[in-house]
Amino acid sequence: MNQTLAIYPGTFDPLTNGHLSILNRSLKIFDRLIIAILINPKKTPLFSLEERIDMIREVLGDKENIEVDSFEGLLVDYAVQKGANVIVRGLRALSDFEFEFQLALMNRKLNRDVQSVFLMTDYKWFYTSSTIIKEAASLNGNISGLVPPIVCQRLKEKYGYKKA
Repeated sequence: MNQTLAIYPGTFDPLTNGHLSILNRSLKIFDRLIIAILINPKKTPLFSLEERIDMIREVLGDKENIEVDSFEGLLVDYAVQKGANVIVRGLRALSDFEFEFQLALMNRKLNRDVQSVFLMTDYKWFYTSSTIIKEAASLNGNISGLVPPIVCQRLKEKYGYKKA
């Protein structure tokens, strides 16, 4: 029996509850999922690649149907290398759609065998993003409930806050 394998790419800097929502919903559609962390030299992430991988693995535990990996270069090439033909992307606002639509069209031009699947975020994560969460955390804002507890703790440590 063929199992469907999908790739959920992103920087995950850091992993949010919105990401987890897309991830969990993806697993209701696909048998296996690779969380693929993009190594983008144009971005300076708050967390190192190793820190992001560790946090994601700690949050997910030992789920056999999820792999955490990283990649450089073209996503469609990575998908083919891993034996996947589906890319999962989460959408929040209309601005996400415009950007993701452009990416999907380029990916389709590069490889017509790799399909993009878009999942709308849950309404409660509509206005959250890793960038906004990091900004709030940097100013000692309460981000609990927006990220998994381990991520919340790591953000506090990264910004030098002491436990209350």
